[in-house]
Amino acid sequence: MKSLALNLLLAVILLALLAAGLLLGETALTHAQIREALHSPGSGPGEILWTIRAPRTVAAAVVGAALGLAGAVMQGLLRNPLADPGVLGVSGGAGLGAALAISLGLAAVPGAVEGSALAAAVVAGILLTFLAARFREPETLILFGVALAAFAGALTSLVFNFSPSPVTLAEVFAWLLGSVANRDWSDIGRELVPMGVGAALCAYAARGLVMLSLGEETAQLSGLPMARLRAAAVAGASLLTGAAVAMAGIVGFVGLAAPHLVRSAAGADPGRVLLPSAFAGAGLLVAADLAARVIPTDLELKLGVVTALFGAPLFALIAWRAARNWRG
Repeated sequence: MKSLALNLLLAVILLALLAAGLLLGETALTHAQIREALHSPGSGPGEILWTIRAPRTVAAAVVGAALGLAGAVMQGLLRNPLADPGVLGVSGGAGLGAALAISLGLAAVPGAVEGSALAAAVVAGILLTFLAARFREPETLILFGVALAAFAGALTSLVFNFSPSPVTLAEVFAWLLGSVANRDWSDIGRELVPMGVGAALCAYAARGLVMLSLGEETAQLSGLPMARLRAAAVAGASLLTGAAVAMAGIVGFVGLAAPHLVRSAAGADPGRVLLPSAFAGAGLLVAADLAARVIPTDLELKLGVVTALFGAPLFALIAWRAARNWRG
């Protein structure tokens, strides 16, 4: 009952943020224009509301939900409160795929950059899934992930170095900073499929996360196929992260923060944290995108910049509290 109440509260907050995302923006709409948009979607205000703001707001919610769910799964799997979707290097791999596609001149092809990002994330996810099934120690998986992230970062730097023109360099850099501007319904539809598969794998792995919270030995004696459940958790989180990066670029701190915002209310059970984390992640990113739109600047702030500005202090607070627990 407590979990149901929490999810309902988070759903109401998310709906309020979605409404704000529709009604607020750089171009202010009067009440009369809003009524016109609701009654005539093809009108000027209707185009602003349903063609520009609606897909952008929904894209932010979908990406945030994917990152929040992936973060909760990673923290449960690795039993580390500082884990997030990027800890295994999937975000870096997806960014590398997108950077290569842009540098090769494929940005003009619809879906090419997003497809390249998702393909690179899937390759990284397959490698990590194999490792997760073979090695049960979370430290081993973290080390492999750090190595993969560093390697992907180095290759992305090479893309910057060998960029054919300053314009291409600027396009790669802008994409990596993250944004859901100019997204349309087809962009969302393309990524919903891998996100749905990833969410299903995470739901399947939830019972394994519960057993891991009781200790490795207890998990092994539970009779559950722990190797398979670990692999499902990594594969699911990788698909969610890859699809999120493919749609919005690299957006940090949402997957880290969302589980911590709901854990005290959801309880210590990692399985019960998953859905609230998805709701919290969606709300966080919709709010961040709304802030990027309404903060008065000459150029609109990138989504990854906004989440980093607010997420970095939270990360420091979480690290400080974790250090206190380790010392205690």
